[in-house]
Amino acid sequence: HIFKKNRDLTKAWKGKTEQLLRVDEHDFTMRPAFGGPAIPVGVDVQVESLDSISEVDMDFTMTLYLRHYWKDERLSFPSTNNKSMTFDGRLVKKIWVPDVFFVHSKRSFIHDTTTDNIMLRVFPDGHVLYSMRITVTAMCNMDFSHFPLDSQTCSLELESYAYTDEDLMLYWKNGNESLKTDEKISLSQFLIQKFHTTSRLAFYSSTGWYNRLYINFTLRRHIFFFLLQTYFPATLMVMLSWVSFWIDRRAVPARVSLGITTVLTMSTIITGVNASMPRVSYIKAVDIYLWVSFVFVFLSVLEYAAVNYLTTVQERKERKLRERFSCSCGIPHSKTMMLDGNYSESDANSLAGYTRNQMVPEEEKPEKMVVHLAMSNESNSSRKRGLKGHVGLRIIQNTHAIDKYSRLIFPGTYIFFNLIYWSVFS
Repeated sequence: HIFKKNRDLTKAWKGKTEQLLRVDEHDFTMRPAFGGPAIPVGVDVQVESLDSISEVDMDFTMTLYLRHYWKDERLSFPSTNNKSMTFDGRLVKKIWVPDVFFVHSKRSFIHDTTTDNIMLRVFPDGHVLYSMRITVTAMCNMDFSHFPLDSQTCSLELESYAYTDEDLMLYWKNGNESLKTDEKISLSQFLIQKFHTTSRLAFYSSTGWYNRLYINFTLRRHIFFFLLQTYFPATLMVMLSWVSFWIDRRAVPARVSLGITTVLTMSTIITGVNASMPRVSYIKAVDIYLWVSFVFVFLSVLEYAAVNYLTTVQERKERKLRERFSCSCGIPHSKTMMLDGNYSESDANSLAGYTRNQMVPEEEKPEKMVVHLAMSNESNSSRKRGLKGHVGLRIIQNTHAIDKYSRLIFPGTYIFFNLIYWSVFS
């Protein structure tokens, strides 16, 4: 078999590509149709990914394919099959291209691996397609008044740097269809609700009016992460602080340590949330919830301080009453017992083995009741049985009235606050 060798078309071509496009014959520092009407430059964008959203820096990072469409008759060339020619970034430096830049951009670059991600396609009639793959970090003004139950709208703005609307007219090539997005785009903390395009004129006092294109997208924050990391721990700390209302008021170490622990834990949660947020001058929704929860925890500590103080005052009054009626201690074979004011007369008589000999006058009865109980020798066994019931009764009565009310007021108020909070911000 005899194999024919294919011709090398690059050797058969009589002229260079640049000569075919007549690049050297024109001054490409001037825009097409210079001196005439504004040259229309169509734009379309394909968003490849949203890389990150930063609340601290108030910016976002996006990778996209940016394409420009315009007509430059200086690049027209004869063609029998009406096919376009495609070039890489080397030809871009020798011809005129639109000077589009990103307004409010912090950082941006054209990808250059393994070579510059630039494509130039020229059609026989002079129409040009210019495409680049760019990653840009741009500013996004965010409002955190409803954080983390918020939605944010960010914009990527494109504009010609040098040419006003009298020289260059930027427009979306296919309207809203000019913006395409990858269906796989997703963010860890946000749900992308909508992408859309807009355009308007921007005015600069020194240079004039410019066409500006906007890529707008709306983001809805996922709340489940913050429920697990912020709201649930704060709610549990508040509920844990209520446990002290059921602890004996004389168990000072238990109630104080529980209160201090919950206060410190709430402080840690608040500090952790604010560390990942910008230092804004207004109150965020999460601040309202955390600080109200902190107030509930702090009030539970103050509640025990009030209970402890009132208990001390009560014991001081009891001591004074004992000293006032110390003469009763001289009665043979009898003992004096102090009973809380909430003991009824039948309760005092029901203590087995005891008989009431003397009571406090009626005008002194509101605070305490001093009962002299004479014990008979033959009632020792019945006294022991009655004493067991009396000890159990004193444990029940050892709860202050403030604790009883707090068991209802604190949970009820906190539930009411949650109803209002979630109905307003959700």
